Amino acid sequence: MAAGRAAPEVARTEAALRERLGAWRRGGARIGLVPTMGAIHAGHLSLVDLARARAQRVCATIFVNPRQFGPSEDFAAYPREEESDLAKFAARGVDLVFAPEPAEMYPQGFATSVTVAGLGEALEGASRPGFFTGVATVVTKLLILAAPDVAVFGEKDYQQLLLIRRLVADLSLSVEIVGAPTVREADGLACSSRNAYLSGAERARAPALFRTLRAASREIVSGRPAAEATIWGRESLVEAGFARVDYFEARDAATLAPLAAGWRYGGSAARLLAAATIGRTRLIDNVAVEP
Repeated sequence: MAAGRAAPEVARTEAALRERLGAWRRGGARIGLVPTMGAIHAGHLSLVDLARARAQRVCATIFVNPRQFGPSEDFAAYPREEESDLAKFAARGVDLVFAPEPAEMYPQGFATSVTVAGLGEALEGASRPGFFTGVATVVTKLLILAAPDVAVFGEKDYQQLLLIRRLVADLSLSVEIVGAPTVREADGLACSSRNAYLSGAERARAPALFRTLRAASREIVSGRPAAEATIWGRESLVEAGFARVDYFEARDAATLAPLAAGWRYGGSAARLLAAATIGRTRLIDNVAVEP
């Protein structure tokens, strides 16, 4: 534990979370929320820093959400490192950690889900059916439970960020959603809890995902049609050792709608997004299409 930093309080139940946050709110404190699934890394801590800059009290969550994992995905194997996570949060000044069990969030008889049409159906939504319904449901519940003034999400999960902004607007939730820039390792690999799955050889090849996205962005800005650049990107990832490329696409940056046929860069905002598997590890990343 960092010197001078008290360990954050830990709430295991919804009632305990509401009680503590309610007391701070009645005292006039502005509250920031940082939802995570644990296995905390530098990317998560950058979210905490943004929340800390915008609020007097910061609540982080540690909850591996079973509803966003498919039947053949890595729910059981997902890293769970609560003791280490709490120490990292303490060093960054987190005041409260909400770490419930699945039965607390989804008690017997739980029958409600939240679906965001359109944004939740493309790219990750198409590759992982049900994923975004799980994300939207748990995030909606956390925002209702915590009622924060601000909640921070990373741009590495760019589609998720847009989806959360959409559901907050549609449901008239009174919270500011802040997007945090992607934090990367020195070689460009985006920080992710799933990076722990990579073998040494896979870890050495994994930065090709970011390099390829960045190179495709440069090609598009230089005048190459987006469709050609994305075909090149998919082929390049396979050549770099990725076993499968779920998608490598250029989309409208605000809506993630497909770009018009023959679209070329002309100053309008676009985003390149990719998901690819190396070994047994599925990685996602994205970059803005800009000079």
